[in-house]
Amino acid sequence: MMTIQKSNNLIRIFLFLTMVVSNLHLIAQKEKGTLNNFPKEADPITVGNFLVNRFIATPRMNAGKPITQKIVIYPEVCTWYGSLGFAKISNNMALTDRLINHFEPFFGKDSVIIPQALNVDYSVFGAIPLELYLQTGQQKYLSMGQKFADEQWTMPANKSRISPAQYQFFDEGYTWQTRLWVDDMFMITMLQLQAYRATNDTKYLNRAAKEAVMYLDSLQQPNGLFFHAPDVPYFWGRGCGWFAVGMAELLRTLPKQHADRERIMKGYQIMMASLLNFQKSNGMWLQLLDDPNSWEETSCTGMFTYAMITGVKEGWLDKKKFTPAARKAWIALVGFINEDGDVREVCEGTNKKNDHQYYLDRKRNIGDLHGQAPVLWCVTALLR
Repeated sequence: MMTIQKSNNLIRIFLFLTMVVSNLHLIAQKEKGTLNNFPKEADPITVGNFLVNRFIATPRMNAGKPITQKIVIYPEVCTWYGSLGFAKISNNMALTDRLINHFEPFFGKDSVIIPQALNVDYSVFGAIPLELYLQTGQQKYLSMGQKFADEQWTMPANKSRISPAQYQFFDEGYTWQTRLWVDDMFMITMLQLQAYRATNDTKYLNRAAKEAVMYLDSLQQPNGLFFHAPDVPYFWGRGCGWFAVGMAELLRTLPKQHADRERIMKGYQIMMASLLNFQKSNGMWLQLLDDPNSWEETSCTGMFTYAMITGVKEGWLDKKKFTPAARKAWIALVGFINEDGDVREVCEGTNKKNDHQYYLDRKRNIGDLHGQAPVLWCVTALLR
């Protein structure tokens, strides 16, 4: 009798363990289609700490090179934004303090390399002190950052460099820094958004939305992608990436009842749907999105991944359709981070040019901050 009872108990235990293993397998399979439970090397906290520590430990940089320029420009600014965002969302106060200390020289010896608000690439610097204000509440950061946001909509005293087209844009309520390059969608709206987030003054939000709609109407093509400029009909990866991130950031903050939200959301959703058609089987996107002979480029892949992760989490995109694409892209992207914490295959800084080969021939950098920043944005979006 005892032998039969023991046998029945063993059968029950076996069936129970089989059920547990089966359920764990189902959970594991399910997690493969989600934006969590990544392989160890793609863990967002691990990647975020790796890249932020690399950023802090490296001498001031622009576009992957130790700073020899006279000013700090947007690649470093974008990496700052990603680093501060990661430190905040991971509740890593020690890392936040290190980033604050890393910024302090801008109030002293490094003040000479703070840019003047002469164009979009310089003005976006103001987004970083505004982020520091949002995290610390210290007035000195607000004063520094808000000055850039206000000057972007104030015609400079020296008008010798202002073109007739810029005058016209200014007269129509846009920033005089408008030039209709696809990159500007992020540079302009990010600064104005940060000013709105810091002050709650709707003039900054309305400026950002108005500018975004005008750029949408001017540059987005029927396939959902964006020309680099009206006279440069190429779908440059990072150029489109700037627009993708710019729209995602704007939509995160723009109230549902805002008059421009529907137009921006439409442009964003059309773009995201189009990007699925251009994503490679391994998850990456290309230097020229529609040229299969082009090379896999990491900065645009990071930007598109950020925009998709944000859209899925905010409920703007269909989860079943976009979650697998975003997950695949993220895992592919971290495979381009080397042992030093540098991202590979990053397109160098690129001006506009009406020449297809020009884009294919751009240098492929390692550790270029154009590539470091989007990975940090993705980390923040995954943890959000």
